[in-house]
Amino acid sequence: MYNSEKPAPEELPSTAQLIRSTIIALVAAIVILVTIVLPAEYAIDPTGAGRALGLTSMGEIKNQLAREAAEDEKRHGGPQSNAIDWLFSILAPSAHAQDAWKDEFTFTLAPGKPAEIKFPLKKGDSVEFAWSAEGGRINFDLHAHGQGKSHTYEKGRGKTSGQGKFTAPFVGEHGWFWRNRDKQDVTVTLRIRGDYDKITKTF
Repeated sequence: MYNSEKPAPEELPSTAQLIRSTIIALVAAIVILVTIVLPAEYAIDPTGAGRALGLTSMGEIKNQLAREAAEDEKRHGGPQSNAIDWLFSILAPSAHAQDAWKDEFTFTLAPGKPAEIKFPLKKGDSVEFAWSAEGGRINFDLHAHGQGKSHTYEKGRGKTSGQGKFTAPFVGEHGWFWRNRDKQDVTVTLRIRGDYDKITKTF
């Protein structure tokens, strides 16, 4: 086993040299912290060097992502919900395919002209819908009648859109009566899905 020779005392750095080297290393670390780390990680750029090097924008992006993550955690209850959201995003396309609209109708009504879309439902059957009007406003009455009964789900005047879901309270005809009370043609698009088998249209 070899024994290394001890360096001579004159070969060892002096205390002043050690202090100087420590100060140089400390100054270098501070320079790196101020010009590179702070701008890139926290968008803190007191010297402007980070902006010149394109590092400050990285810090700004990280800060924005951190704020969004914190807001999302407050709304949805933390990292577990983020995992759930991620899983849902993967399954969303197939879920959307299953929930696609069953039927879609587009018709144009001249001023003063009416239209009807109805379907027979049994008690407890449900229908989901979404509609929009282009070119003007329209009046509508979403209602049901049958077995000597009548029921109004919703009605509106001068509307341009609507959406929702209703459940039949009794057996009968359920649907919309539309009329264009505007001064120009109005094109209506209706999308529906639910527990119906046939549809009657008058337009």
